[in-house]
Amino acid sequence: MTQQTKKKITGYDKYVDWKLFIFPVIICTLILLMPTPKSIKDVGTEYGVGPKAVISHLTQELFNQEPSDVSQWQLLTAKMMEQNMQMGAMAKSRFLKRNEKWCNKYNITVDTTNLAKARNYIEENFTDDAFQATMMESLKLRRDTLAYDDLTGKDKKIADKRSWHIKVALATMFFVVFCFVTECIPLPGVAFCIGLILVFTSVVSRKQVAMLYWSDACWFIMGSLMFAVAFVKTGVDKRVCLMIFKRLAVPNVRWITLIFVLIIAPLAAFISDHALAAMFLPIGILLYQNSLTKEVPEDPELAKMLMIAIAMACNIGGFGAPSGGARNVIMMTYLEDMFGFDIGYFQWVSYAMPFVICMMPLTWIALNWRFKPIITDLTPAMDHLKREIDKMGPWNRQQIIALIIFLVMLYGWFTEKIFYNMGIYPMRLGIGVIAVAGAVSYLLFGIVNWRDYQEKVDWGVVWLYAGAIIFGRTLDQTGAAYWMARSVIDTLAPLGMDSGVPLMLVNNGLTAVLTNLMADGPAAAAVGPISLNMAGLVHPGTTFLPFIAMSTAAASSFAYCLIIGTPPNAIVYASGYLEPKDYFKVGVIMWVAANVVLILLTTVYWGYRGFGGLPGF
Repeated sequence: MTQQTKKKITGYDKYVDWKLFIFPVIICTLILLMPTPKSIKDVGTEYGVGPKAVISHLTQELFNQEPSDVSQWQLLTAKMMEQNMQMGAMAKSRFLKRNEKWCNKYNITVDTTNLAKARNYIEENFTDDAFQATMMESLKLRRDTLAYDDLTGKDKKIADKRSWHIKVALATMFFVVFCFVTECIPLPGVAFCIGLILVFTSVVSRKQVAMLYWSDACWFIMGSLMFAVAFVKTGVDKRVCLMIFKRLAVPNVRWITLIFVLIIAPLAAFISDHALAAMFLPIGILLYQNSLTKEVPEDPELAKMLMIAIAMACNIGGFGAPSGGARNVIMMTYLEDMFGFDIGYFQWVSYAMPFVICMMPLTWIALNWRFKPIITDLTPAMDHLKREIDKMGPWNRQQIIALIIFLVMLYGWFTEKIFYNMGIYPMRLGIGVIAVAGAVSYLLFGIVNWRDYQEKVDWGVVWLYAGAIIFGRTLDQTGAAYWMARSVIDTLAPLGMDSGVPLMLVNNGLTAVLTNLMADGPAAAAVGPISLNMAGLVHPGTTFLPFIAMSTAAASSFAYCLIIGTPPNAIVYASGYLEPKDYFKVGVIMWVAANVVLILLTTVYWGYRGFGGLPGF
């Protein structure tokens, strides 16, 4: 397939379609101009004025003084309690476990002496019940008592500003989703539009927007696309591909995609899904390009089927183990902080892996149903690979170095967090830094030159995901995601969907929608505390609490429908063979199937098994 055809497929050669683009522009403008609903003002008040109000309440309650009059350790106590309250950690035991590292993570000024005084004060002056009662009173103040209509002066201005930020985030959400679905503007252009909207509406400054565009995930995508170039140039991709598929008696595309799913999905529970997508992308491209013939010079359906198979296999596997994604650890932490329930690593696997096992055949069926390639027999591709590898001869120096660098990177991705927690590394390296370090290593060892990177890396995808990061952060940090979650749950409560299986359905569906718009961690973080708090009220001390925590983590991995939903989606988009609608083609089916499988798993398998002797719900 020619480069020109690839560009046409990705839409990079297109100009703005104003007949379509005018709609998201108008919708975005109308949302910004409409009067601010009271529910948004309430959330703006909660986010803008809430922390200060709670800290002031706590210093009055604990020390009978205003925050400006208390000593440093007393102010530290109040700030730590307020941050714990935001996280739903209401227990005294959780407060006493906080350390300087935790305080620094949440920008709380701390030193050893004041931290010791704060701990001693709580230890000596509060029983477990009294501490929890104080925290619940503070939570009620922030969520229920504190009202926008009661604000005056500076506080009202702060709440108005935060409410405006929520409106901007919601307007941006409609703009982004419409543009991604219709591709009415080149997709990297959408990424830049996000930043421009945020700056022009005064949500962020010009300095902040530049910093927001980069994250560890963006560095990873950039580095992974670079090492894919090195794999292709040296021919390592051919050797790896042949090793995986050479034992197939009949290399039909159905069996190839099945092997993709069977290998990638379980691995994604233990290995970064980013890494798996980046590793298998060159293999998918290679299989496609070597399958084309003079009679069939191109087969878009085959290309899409192979690429989407890689992305979806990565997406379904992450729930299988705590190491499969930050969302899992977030919900485990919430559950322990709020209710003291601890889920062990292998205990999580025993509950979650059946979901992965159920989704593997369903994913394979959906792929074969939605894509109908002309070329189904990939035997010529495998034969061609064997002939090319025979011409290469044994492994050469460049191939060995390329593979060694990749294995070192893979080892770094597995161990960087563990080594940091053990104190071996003085700071978190992050998978992105390791990926870029590997890409630079390929340059240093002469495996590639910069021209290879410049011409063969899809830099548009890097910017595309950078825009997705800033968009997700905006939904999270402004409180827009929290507003959506609270609004949906509050709306459905009168319909009897605020308890039991209906609440779980609402929770899962809402999380599954949000995770397609923002990173999985923030999606779980936005919905999790609301659902868990409600669950604690209607089903206290039952299996419902750990079940809804695990189901929220699972639903936050259902990012099947949009390119920006998850890094694997963005990575395979770099192949140049996909359009945004291709994700919907399979993603909507998988989204529905995954929600059905999850609720059946919860009510049947989890319900039958129970959890740690807790009563059912």
